[in-house]
Parts: sequence; structure tokens; C-alpha cells
Amino acid sequence: MKRFYTEVTVAGEADGHAIRLDGRAVRTPARAPLALPTAALAEAIAGEWRAQGDVIDPRAMPLTGLANAAIDRVGPARDTFVRDLAGYAETDLLCYRAESPASLVARQAAEWDALLDWARHRYDVTFTIVTGIIHRPQPPATVARLAEAVAARDAFALAGLSPLVTIGGSLVTALALIEGAIAAEAAFATTHLDELWQVEQWGEDALAADARAARERDFLAAARFVALAAEQGRLPATSHQAAMTRMDPETSSG
Repeated sequence: MKRFYTEVTVAGEADGHAIRLDGRAVRTPARAPLALPTAALAEAIAGEWRAQGDVIDPRAMPLTGLANAAIDRVGPARDTFVRDLAGYAETDLLCYRAESPASLVARQAAEWDALLDWARHRYDVTFTIVTGIIHRPQPPATVARLAEAVAARDAFALAGLSPLVTIGGSLVTALALIEGAIAAEAAFATTHLDELWQVEQWGEDALAADARAARERDFLAAARFVALAAEQGRLPATSHQAAMTRMDPETSSG
């Protein structure tokens, strides 16, 4: 789609903050109002619209895409999203450890144990640690407690949480990130620990590096989205943060 507007503004309305293109309200692909929960998120999305050139590129508008998903997809099917994301508690990456070599085993323990310790204290849960790839169930109380933590999020948080969990493969890491217990870059790196360790040992493959860079862009965009959609426009801090840091008139938004 060619760019059809000149001015992008943000307007506070009864149902949230709206984006206006030459005074016309932006709508989602499903034609719902693009009503955003915070001024910080609205300004960031407005920035994506302002940054477009002669042709609108949705790939350069990740925050807009996540807001659309929150309104069009997550809101109407919230229970499904909660169930699917909570399911990652059963197979969390952090619970599956390598048998060898010793250097990889040690690195997994150093980084992943800290995150599991954070979750143990934060949610009063226990974890079953597995050596190898054979599935072993987590304690039912742990799965239920982490499911409650997911269910407590609103549609915008769930929209951002979804790529964080699916890209990283770890619900624990994603929850730690959105609660401010680990930085986004560190969260991405720790969920790609095995891949990065392999790169250190054997060198980088260009196609794999490009794919990982694309995943990282999506991951960091999702983390930023959750932060901007939060009450203060940033991730909330937790008491465990210090320990963890060691480690048309109605225009469619496409």
C-alpha cells in the first residue's frame, strides 16, 4: 500500500489512545478501533507510521502488528491464548539439560538455574529437571500456578507474551522478562544458549545467523510492546532483578 497520509497524531479517547492519520482514526484489519492502553504505546506506534516511506511496509511496524493481534485475535479468543501459552510450562526449555559436554552443562546450569530459582520464589513452585530430551511431566501444581500467572495478563500483555514464549521456548524466561527480572537481550541469549554455544565451537552459518537475527528482532519488539503497554510504559521491577542481571475515514492498519 502506498503511503496516503501526511500527519500522524495521537488522541486520547474514552476507550484508549487512538492513532490518527490526517485526522482519520486508524482501525485494525478486523475494522475494530485501534485503541491503545497507554500513551507510551500509542506514541511508539505513531512513530512507526511516521517512519514509513512512500510505500507502507508492515514488516517495519511490529508494534502495530502486535496491537492488531491483541485486539483482533487475543481479545476474542483469550482463553485459547492462555491455554496455549500455559502449555509451555510442561516442556519449558530451562528444564531440559544436556548430558555433555561439561562446558555446555555448566553454562546451562549457570544461566538457567538462576531463572528457575526466580520462578520458585516468585510463584512458590518446584520443577523437574530432565537430562536429555525425553519428556517428563512437571508437577501439576507448578503447571497450574504458571497457568494462573499467564491468565492474569490482559490481551495486550498476552499478545506480547506469545512471541516471547514461542520464540524462546521458555514460559519461565518470558515471565521473568515481562516482570523485569531479566533484560530482553539477555532473555533472548539464554533461550538460545545451546545454539550460541555451538557457534562458539564450530563457527557461524550465515543462513542460521540471519534466521536468529530475525527471531531476535521479533523477540525484542515483543518485549518492548509489553513494556510500553504496561501501566507506566515500562517493565515492572522485581526484588530479584539485581540477582538476575548478573546473568479510510476509518483507516485500516493492515
